[in-house]
Amino acid sequence: MTATAVAHRADVQRRGVTINLRASAHLRDLFDRAAAVLGQNRSEFMLDSARLRAEDVLLDQKLFSLNENQYQDFLNLLDEPPKPTKELRKLLSAKAPWEK
Repeated sequence: MTATAVAHRADVQRRGVTINLRASAHLRDLFDRAAAVLGQNRSEFMLDSARLRAEDVLLDQKLFSLNENQYQDFLNLLDEPPKPTKELRKLLSAKAPWEK
């Protein structure tokens, strides 16, 4: 690898890569207002928001393998109502915040 390539790679790692987006003026202004509320600039706000959404999407992707008996046991557990506990009874008997 040449010295120029090494220097370029180091610069990309330090500064990051560019991501170009097109958006309406309305969306840009919305992002700017929300970013200002959080004390961020537009790029920080958009990257943070996109990162959080990407993490949520990836964390929702769960894959697990079960044999036929394990699968049936799993379905049976899902079909069972939760066992009543003191905490569950308290939660279900409490008024909703808007009812107080």
